[in-house]
Amino acid sequence: MISTYEPALKKIRHYSANACLLPICSLYGAAVTTVEGVGSTKTRVHPVQERLAKCHGSQCGFCTPGMVMSIYTLLRNHPEPTSEQMIAALAGNLCRCTGYRPILDACKTFCKESICCQRKTNEKCCLDQEDDLFDKEEKVSTRLFSTDEFQPLDPTQELIFPPELMRMAENQPKRTLFFHGERMTWISPVSLDELLDLKATYPKAPLLVGNTSVGPEMKFRGMFHPIVIAPARIPDLNMVKCTDDGLTLGAACSLSLVKDILTNAMAEFPEEKTKVFSAVLQQLRTLGGEQIRNIASLGGNIVSRKSTSDLNPILAAVSVQQVLLSDAYMSAGYSLLSDLAQGEYVSAFRQAPRRENALPVTNAGMRVIFEEGTDTIKDLSIFYGGAVSTTVCAKQTCRTLIGRHWNKQMLDEACRLVFKEIALPGSDNGETVDYKKTLIVSFFYRFFLEVSQSLKTMDPCHYPGIPMEYRSVLQDFKTKMPQSIQIYQDIELSQSPQDPVGRPIMHQSGIKHATGEAVYIDDLPSVDGELFLAVVTSSRAHAKIVSIDTSEALKGPGVFDIITAHDVPATNEFYYSDDPEIIFARNKVICVGQIVCAVVADSDDHAKQAAAKVKIEYEVLEPVILTIEEAIQHNSFFAPKRKLEQGNVDRAFETVDNIIEGEIRIGGQEHFYMETQSVLVVPKGEDNEMDVYVSTQLKLVLQEMVAASLGVPANRIMCHVKRVGGAFGGKLLKAGLLASVAAVAANKTSRAVRLILSRGDDMLITGGRHPFIGKYKVGFMNDGRIRAVDAKYYINAGCTPDESVLVAEVSLLKMDNAYKIPNLRCWAYACKTNLPSNTAFRGFGFPQSALVTETWITGVADKIGLSPEKIREINMYKENEQTHFKQKLDPQNLIRCWNECMEKSAYYSRKTAVNEFNKQNYWKKKGIAIVPMKFPFGLGTRYLSQAAALVHIYTDGSVLLTHGGIEMGQGIHTKMIQVASRELNIPMSCIHFCETSTTTVPNACASVGSAGTDVNGMAVKDACQTLLKRLQPIINKNPKGTWNDWIKEAFEQSVSLSATGYFRGYNENMDWEKGEGQPFTYFLYGAACSEVEINCLTGDHKNLRTDIVMDIGCSINPAVDIGQIEGAFVQGIGLYTMEELKYSPEGVLYTRGPDQYKIPAVCDIPEQFSVSLLSSSQNPYAIYASKGIGEAGLFLGCSVFFALRDAVTRVRNERGLKKTFTLNSPLTAEQIWANCADDFAEMVIGSWEEGSV
Repeated sequence: MISTYEPALKKIRHYSANACLLPICSLYGAAVTTVEGVGSTKTRVHPVQERLAKCHGSQCGFCTPGMVMSIYTLLRNHPEPTSEQMIAALAGNLCRCTGYRPILDACKTFCKESICCQRKTNEKCCLDQEDDLFDKEEKVSTRLFSTDEFQPLDPTQELIFPPELMRMAENQPKRTLFFHGERMTWISPVSLDELLDLKATYPKAPLLVGNTSVGPEMKFRGMFHPIVIAPARIPDLNMVKCTDDGLTLGAACSLSLVKDILTNAMAEFPEEKTKVFSAVLQQLRTLGGEQIRNIASLGGNIVSRKSTSDLNPILAAVSVQQVLLSDAYMSAGYSLLSDLAQGEYVSAFRQAPRRENALPVTNAGMRVIFEEGTDTIKDLSIFYGGAVSTTVCAKQTCRTLIGRHWNKQMLDEACRLVFKEIALPGSDNGETVDYKKTLIVSFFYRFFLEVSQSLKTMDPCHYPGIPMEYRSVLQDFKTKMPQSIQIYQDIELSQSPQDPVGRPIMHQSGIKHATGEAVYIDDLPSVDGELFLAVVTSSRAHAKIVSIDTSEALKGPGVFDIITAHDVPATNEFYYSDDPEIIFARNKVICVGQIVCAVVADSDDHAKQAAAKVKIEYEVLEPVILTIEEAIQHNSFFAPKRKLEQGNVDRAFETVDNIIEGEIRIGGQEHFYMETQSVLVVPKGEDNEMDVYVSTQLKLVLQEMVAASLGVPANRIMCHVKRVGGAFGGKLLKAGLLASVAAVAANKTSRAVRLILSRGDDMLITGGRHPFIGKYKVGFMNDGRIRAVDAKYYINAGCTPDESVLVAEVSLLKMDNAYKIPNLRCWAYACKTNLPSNTAFRGFGFPQSALVTETWITGVADKIGLSPEKIREINMYKENEQTHFKQKLDPQNLIRCWNECMEKSAYYSRKTAVNEFNKQNYWKKKGIAIVPMKFPFGLGTRYLSQAAALVHIYTDGSVLLTHGGIEMGQGIHTKMIQVASRELNIPMSCIHFCETSTTTVPNACASVGSAGTDVNGMAVKDACQTLLKRLQPIINKNPKGTWNDWIKEAFEQSVSLSATGYFRGYNENMDWEKGEGQPFTYFLYGAACSEVEINCLTGDHKNLRTDIVMDIGCSINPAVDIGQIEGAFVQGIGLYTMEELKYSPEGVLYTRGPDQYKIPAVCDIPEQFSVSLLSSSQNPYAIYASKGIGEAGLFLGCSVFFALRDAVTRVRNERGLKKTFTLNSPLTAEQIWANCADDFAEMVIGSWEEGSV
């Protein structure tokens, strides 16, 4: 939080900002509050920090300080905010773990209005409607936290603004500031004249106010400015004048200030005078997040002339264009007129990959003035942004249309003219042009509808307005505070109050996450002589390395050395299969982003600057294979190809009534864990020992890789993991390779080496979820029974095997999802391509192959005219049966989840309501879908699920617990403390977990596959029971003694108070030759019902409601488990509807950061979100009858995909489009629009295009 004092107004202003964008020089005279200053466990935990932790709004914890600061800043300005203000404050924050619901729960406790769920019947909230939601027999709970525990928010206890800064602002005359850095100079003038002189002296120096344009260019595009001029302190550039004609705003005014001023003006001016303000405000609400708007300036937005500016088209349309289009580099201020002529209408539009905090695909500003009292066009302005390199005006169109009546003929001509005039260049960054063309026309059509409706309101006798069913499209989708309910089975009354199992316990590090005291790799204090490492990566997808020139790089300041494959003392290539995983490329590169060498220097900046100067000469090799199709063409696969078959598929196809064939493509997904790949390697200085502090899920293999690369035994490499800031499968082998890079550098330099990948490098180097193509042929009867399936799955493995063959195998084993398929043949191929190697990702092949299955289920429904839910019910597993690999299965809980989800979601009555809505609305449609899930749990082989624990009891009675599991946000340490607390019958407060380390628990298997709690829980239980057995004689002698008495006595009797625990693993196996086995131990079940609304003109959509029912056995910690379900579900929404990886034809990843790659934000979660845990479910195979929950919920995100498909189907049916269609994943706005192809879109991509040739 930045706080500044305005001496003229005697006011203190607080605002949140992104630290990465904020130049330190811009903070002269400001007070900076970080999360540590808000509160700490040593002083006082602030109510924001406390509530965020106690409402379970923190999982991995890496994003939590940012959340705290956004909420805290809002509360400093508005101690009782509205829910709209709260939602806006969080629009610029991202979280990959929680799905946002628990964060918003914490926020609601500060909001002044009621937070009732709004699902009112009989004037009762749903929380009171126990009859509807709960079975009377069950003892269920809906409270995951108690507000009684919260300390009140007391604004009088906040930090005061430093008096010395106040005195400085009031008494010190303003003077020009000069700051000189190593490479650049910062000049901050205090008058316009001085600014003009400086600009004349340094014509190439950029003007920098908010750094939202210059900063990213310097950071990401390598631009360098030796001199920067910062005019933000010039009073003339900060003026705000309000006159009868409107407002005049200084160029340095922040966009947040502009937004506040316009909001206030809207209340003061009469409505007819605020049309311009309203249009500008509409764009400001979604322009960036609050943190960006707080520092970005109005003038900067205008003069940067970026095509993505949401403001320039509307400002140009309302005649601020003389500034926009002139060559002047800055104007002192801009006038926003409020005095619109009678018969003047103004609107602004935008469409972006995500509704908030995303750059637009296309935007527009439009204004029309009619001859007085008529609908004859007197003047027309149409401006577009996002289409070409800057804001463009459709001048020709506007001139031609003057004098026309505002009617259907004018609309048709306008669309043709605009389409012809706004020429779009071919795509250069993976974007398609058709969609932009349509949006250009769609926006004008929308403007036509708005104005037509306004004309009718003004004079209903003369103007017909627009049909009722068109009106809803005039309302944009808005983000509301979501309402949610979580239902879980309460503990038995007989359970001891001290026993924490089954209770919603707060994450053990939750408070530390919220106070910023939780330590991640880059928080570790610097080691004496520490060096920073920057990697140099390949810019070619497949090429021979001709030469590496490091001469320029070595001359750079602070550069210590350059590390290449020649510096690896022992193993550089690891053969886990026929093809190796490689630390440094030696003679050739096999993908863009492969590590060729690394620079070590005395600072991160110096290392990166030097890395940019390394010159590598390549000789391109053929073939360059990037796609699955190219791999098939070149027969490029990793062995083995896998096949499963049951029944007689060919004969079955001869006997069925119908056959459909199809293909679906599923894009990849970036892990986007909040903490990028991070490692700190510290050589001990003797015996080749090294401490490796690392963010990983797999210490065992990482330790082996580092040891093998250095040629030392594994017992010299000590790996330490305190916590991981998110992983989702992305920190397995890749973390081992990167740790080896750092270890080789540390070995060569004999210094500690820190490697923290930037987001861009992380996305470029590490790969993610496998892109997938599913080809299917399905035979079925007229009554909907599916008799035969023949399927082939191709996954894009990338350039090395990693886990790809395993992913292909799992996609086969789990492809049936919830359905019994009597005759089945399926193949899986891992395609070898020249992309960075793809790897494990939450769900591990199941989210892709099950989506293929659900796609042909809906295809069958379409073909025979039954609803998809009927086809699902007909083919669902119903009784004790065998899977297609001959493993027994009891689907009772699958049926229960399905029926309960049907009931809790009121599916059929809502489906009727959706039909009704769709009849009454032409351009907006709703869709609803319900999807079942069977998720098999298991790692396929016994040794992969073994686990160990170590428990020490100290003489004061305190317990130190260690196990092999890694904390990544899934709450494993919290659950292990719950297990130890129950087993030892002592409070959780007596038990401490320090870190996961190879020095305490060796050979720990990976924390993957939802198995962490299952296997480590068994090991912890084993260790605790061993200790209790030793203590039992002492307890028997003194049954009324305390825990501390017994421990003291045990020590005096020389009883060992330390024990290891061990779990051998689940007895799992799979014989691929026979196509049968027991690869899984048990099954989780679930069902999700989702409802959406789409805008056919743009393809935009809103997630209205989701109801999830999950069978997870007996939950050890309902708060953690429900958080895992919701977080996975929202990640699934990302996979299936938003997250799109784009590559150049040369294999270069375009989407290399949050700017281009959009994960779900607060605006994307369902407005109503309900999660119920199936009651009375037992699981005999796992600790305390629980089930491993981490991955399963992700697939349920496809209920949104199929709800969107339902909406699109309804559009197509209404428009008479009978042709079968396939929707690929992610189902983005562009794809939704393309498949709603009505006459409108057909004209765009059809006849108009021909006419414009």
